[in-house]
This record gives sequence, structure tokens and C-alpha cells, in this order.
Amino acid sequence: MRKSLVPYLFLLPALTVLSLTVFWPGMQAFYLSFTHYGYVLNIPPRWVGLANFHRLLHDQRFWHTLGNTLLYLVGVVPLLVTLPLGLAILVNRPLLGIQWFRAAYYTPVVISMVVAGIAWRWLYAEDGLFNELLQLLPGLKTLAVPWLTSPHLALFSVMAVTVWKGLGYYMVIYLAGLQAIPKDLYEAAALDGADGFGRHWCITLPLMRPYLLLVAIISAISATKVFEEVYIMTQGGPLDSSKTVVYYLYEQAFDNLEISYACTIGLVFFLVILGLSLLYIALTQTRQDIKIP
Repeated sequence: MRKSLVPYLFLLPALTVLSLTVFWPGMQAFYLSFTHYGYVLNIPPRWVGLANFHRLLHDQRFWHTLGNTLLYLVGVVPLLVTLPLGLAILVNRPLLGIQWFRAAYYTPVVISMVVAGIAWRWLYAEDGLFNELLQLLPGLKTLAVPWLTSPHLALFSVMAVTVWKGLGYYMVIYLAGLQAIPKDLYEAAALDGADGFGRHWCITLPLMRPYLLLVAIISAISATKVFEEVYIMTQGGPLDSSKTVVYYLYEQAFDNLEISYACTIGLVFFLVILGLSLLYIALTQTRQDIKIP
């Protein structure tokens, strides 16, 4: 009996911290989503039932931000699934000084998003580096692309920053999977006449399927929760063209003091994230494990 309690005693400190910082605030937010609370914070919450959800259902700005978030998801996830894999294949070669290349590609991951956002905002400025480089091209000397001030470009400009910052992180995940693949398989494929692309298509991609799925789910969850890039670079503008669900939640809670309504948005958003997590669990449980001979 004493031995069976030992693992739970080791888990108790972490469980206590999670209860105080995650579970209890989450339960409070769940309760507040069914109340009216805000504006004057010293007044106790008043129960309103499903009124906040009814308001959310008819909130056009919420649906607009949800559309921006889905567009962000569709635009970022495929790039974060494919580009880091190619990068991992490149840095998996036994070249001299390859560790320095890996460190260089991973550097954006350890840079603070605040610093990265400010730097990219300068690059995107009207007189920034990108526009200066464009003006060096023939026939484009008078062109100044409004990267962050155009409703048609702002969201895609922020997407580029997310992809740039996530490349190194997902590259490391793929690199771990590539190094677990036996080299004998590639040697056998080479003897059979398979070229570089053919070997990766027939060996690398099938064996990396669990890692591809993992990166897809992680990057999808991260893309739906994007906030720092938007806050630092565009503030959700122009004309709400780059405003995401998380930024809209922040705006309702801290700018408009709509605490209960923000909790409602957070609850719905939590269900979306939970759905993605359950999808990942279902796919990993139903897939057939690939056996390496």
C-alpha cells in the first residue's frame, strides 16, 4: 500500500501548482461565462445563464476573428509541417560543423517574441529593409509595399513571422525522428537504384508519419492561440484584418472590461483546442505502427 502511494506523492507538488494556476482559474472562468461581470469589478457576478453564449452566437466581430484564426491555421500549419522536415533532412547530413548550422536554425526559437516582433515590424516598415531591397530592383524604385498597413497583407505578414520562428523548433522534432531511422534502409534503397528523392519518399515519409502528425497537431494548436505576434506588430489592425480570437478575447477582457463575455469566448475556444487534442489522440491510437525490419 505504501509503495503504491509513492508515485502520487511525487506528483503532488506539480498537481498542487497546476490546481492553483490552471484548474481553479479555469473553473472560475467557466462559472463567470454564465454570469454578467465586468465594468465595475467590485460588484459580485450576476447569473445570466446562456445570455453570453447567445450574444456570442450573434457577434459578427467574433465570427470575423474566428475566420481570421482559421485562415491563420490553414496558412501556417502546412508550412510548419513541410519546411522543417526539409530543413531537418539537410542538417541530418554528416558535414563538418553541422552542429553550428543546427544551432543557427534553432536561434529564432530562443529569441523572445517581443524582440522578434519589434525587429520584424522594422523590417516591414514603409522605409524598412524589405521595401529598401524592393526598390533596388529595376522598375520597383517607387514601390513601397504596405506589409502591416494593408488589410490584405497584414495577416499574411504576421504568418511569415510565425513560420520563421517555428522552423527551428519543429526541425529538432523531425531531426530526432530522422536519427532513429536505420541507415541500412537507405543503403538498401540505394542498391535498388532509388535516388535521393525516391529514398525519402519511400522510406523517410512513411517512417516519419507519427512525427508529421505530432507537428501538425502542435502547430495547429499554436496557430489557433496566436497572440504575441498580433499584439506587437498590428494590434489586430488594420480594420480588424489581423485580429484573432485570442486577441479579441484579450480586448474584451482588458480593454472593454467584459470579463464574463471574455470567459465565454475562452470557454468556446477551449472546446476548439480540446477537439484538436482529442483528434490527435484518436489518430495516434487508431494508426497502425510501422514496423522496421
